[in-house]
Amino acid sequence: QVQLVESGGGVVQAGGSLKLSCAYSGTTVAAATMAWYRQAPGKQREFVAHVTSGGTTDYGDSVVDRFTISRHNGKNTMWLEINSVKPEHGTVYYCAPTGPSRYANIWGQGHQVTVSS
Repeated sequence: QVQLVESGGGVVQAGGSLKLSCAYSGTTVAAATMAWYRQAPGKQREFVAHVTSGGTTDYGDSVVDRFTISRHNGKNTMWLEINSVKPEHGTVYYCAPTGPSRYANIWGQGHQVTVSS
């Protein structure tokens, strides 16, 4: 059974940095490509970035270079670091194992990030 638990972030001041964590477990995700998504109210869930078990990364078109995704296979943990945070980064972030075409259908509970100005 896959378990995904997001944490970190919370309330952060604009211009600051935040680091989200995703602890994942389950035999099917240990070697999976893992990804971060985000969803703003009234909008579709959006791909942010993914990292393969080998460390290869890919970022969504709307993500600029202030986002960094990483993972530690031995700890079954993935992170998303955002620097120079902007108000539009405040939304719910989800982690998920992902496949071709950035498709995902197993989700964590989501983690709210709020950016204060």
